[in-house]
Amino acid sequence: MGVTHDTKNIYSSPALFEYPNPAKASRLKLYRQGEMAHTPKLESRGISVDYFQARLGQSVRALSKIDLGINENQFVSIVGPSGCGKTTFLNVVAGVIVPTEGTLSLDGRPVEGPGADRAVVFQQASLLPWRTVLGNVLYGWECQGKDTESALPRANELLEIVGLTGFENHYPHELSGGMQQRVNLARALLIDPDLLLMDEPFASLDAQTREIMQGELLNIWRRTRKTVLFITHQIDESVFLSDQVVVFGSRPGRVKETISIPFPRPRDLSLKRTPEFLDYVDQIWGLIESDVRSAARGEKA
Repeated sequence: MGVTHDTKNIYSSPALFEYPNPAKASRLKLYRQGEMAHTPKLESRGISVDYFQARLGQSVRALSKIDLGINENQFVSIVGPSGCGKTTFLNVVAGVIVPTEGTLSLDGRPVEGPGADRAVVFQQASLLPWRTVLGNVLYGWECQGKDTESALPRANELLEIVGLTGFENHYPHELSGGMQQRVNLARALLIDPDLLLMDEPFASLDAQTREIMQGELLNIWRRTRKTVLFITHQIDESVFLSDQVVVFGSRPGRVKETISIPFPRPRDLSLKRTPEFLDYVDQIWGLIESDVRSAARGEKA
């Protein structure tokens, strides 16, 4: 049986399907979305989003019936072609976009707007240039009207976790891009969110720094054990970081497959050079290649 692109929702029976190349099949296991063993921490059922485009004079569907679940402490990435709705879905989870259809819950409670139970790390660090590193880390805490003094021990602990001890009194312009993103991450972690949302946080970094930051993010995740939803265009990044990779198709955005990544943790960058790792990268590329090429030509998928 070949690879199927047919989407099954997460409440159907789990199914294992074979890789068409027998040599790879012995190394590679791909799973359709299967029934969750426990109630997911984040649960999306039938989420759809429509936008009105004035130029066309009609509504356009950006997301179509997104069914997925993320368990406690999981690191889950969404990967797909440009324009497939990855960031739109993250914004629905963040509570800043109201879906047209469907339901979304976090810890069994409906998501009905932004909340302190979620924190977002964006592509740009967006640090306040007049604040020090420590001041930027404390900013989100202060915005919630909380006492700064009580947060100082945890803020300093997080700076140690992200490798910035000794830079507390530096300003953003004195930091590299990777260091700025570590400040951004520490700021998000300080409010102790139940769910950490990361929207292509390394996209603006050079290739070498991106690789280093991927390894450092896994070390940070291992120490904090936050539940993470991570958006990326980079297939290798999604496979390296994740417990599961959700593959989106485009126009409208939809779930094609959810792929379980079996590599044990902790992981280091040498994993990326193994045949097993490359099998997963190749498989995910096979799922999105036609959509990527269509998007590049400006065609509908």
